[in-house]
Amino acid sequence: MHPWNSTVGSASLKLMLKLLLRLFQRRILIEDSMKSKVASLFIAWMALPPPDPQFVLRGTSAAVHTLHFSCGGQEPDVPTLFSGSENGFIHVWNLKTHRVDTELDGHGRKSVYCVETIGSKNRLLSQGRDQRICLWDLAEGRTSVTDSVFTENVGFCRCSLLKVAQGRWLVAMAAKALEEVQVLELPSKTSVCTLKPEVGAKLGMPMCLKLWQLNCGSQPLLLAGYEDGSVVLWNLSMGKVLSQLVCHQEPVMSLDFDSEKAKGISGSSEKVLSIWSLNEQQNLQVYKTHKLVNAGISDITIRPDKKILATAGWDHRIRIFGWKKLKPLAVLGYHTATVHCVSFSDHKNPSERLLAAGSKDHRISIWSIYTQT
Repeated sequence: MHPWNSTVGSASLKLMLKLLLRLFQRRILIEDSMKSKVASLFIAWMALPPPDPQFVLRGTSAAVHTLHFSCGGQEPDVPTLFSGSENGFIHVWNLKTHRVDTELDGHGRKSVYCVETIGSKNRLLSQGRDQRICLWDLAEGRTSVTDSVFTENVGFCRCSLLKVAQGRWLVAMAAKALEEVQVLELPSKTSVCTLKPEVGAKLGMPMCLKLWQLNCGSQPLLLAGYEDGSVVLWNLSMGKVLSQLVCHQEPVMSLDFDSEKAKGISGSSEKVLSIWSLNEQQNLQVYKTHKLVNAGISDITIRPDKKILATAGWDHRIRIFGWKKLKPLAVLGYHTATVHCVSFSDHKNPSERLLAAGSKDHRISIWSIYTQT
């Protein structure tokens, strides 16, 4: 007779089954406990408040519309941030003392909405609502406008600057005719081309511009976001449209482009970011879209290392995304009004990299975030 059929065998079997059942239950309890602890830790991590700014710059006395870092120099060169304000002033901020070193006034107290350095922090380009682009000489403490270009454009489209050779730059700007874009060479101010949409295109005004080239020596191209929601790729040498893509139902407020990945991103007054790509035939294609919680994007910028990007929101928030998959990484809340502009620093040491945001609340917040990403 098999032992399991005996009385003793039956009792042993029951005992063994009870022990196995208890062990199994205990394992489930341990696993559930571990899962619970992991879940609690994750929830606690998610509930952590976002970081505060590393510091805040005050003293513009007006809404801040544009920011530009110059931090790539060698010691004893001081890391600098340029800001342009609604009252027409450009402030040159010392990022070591957190104070204004110089205040520039060259736009007749009209709003300044673009500031860029040309080769070094001593040569500056600024654009204002006085319909002028000014070139500045800041060497040896000077604060003088050395030259200017009268754009005759009444809009608020920021110009775009691109270095094409040593001492030679291209600048693209909205022209006098509302739908046109003019491209000049600097410092000669020679006209390169005027980009005119075809008759009946109905693109509306250019709202944002991005000059770019695949590498030094290659043909410069222009990406332009228009009032009708289109992003258009222009060939400057032919003055013709290479590709057009409707990305938004509202005017394109800002765009940026990664020439290495042939991928760009744009925002508007809608609750959506549009990500688009450029194929080998130079055709623009929708890559994906990302829905936002709140509507309105003032500015978008991709960090120079192409790993993360930042957006400036009408909802007073700065949002950080991973550029590869557009994964939301952080929502930075400090400002009490619309954030107009965002800019990443050009520090050579990644651990020193900063993000600056300028707002309608007259303040500039400086953040140290994802420096090792």
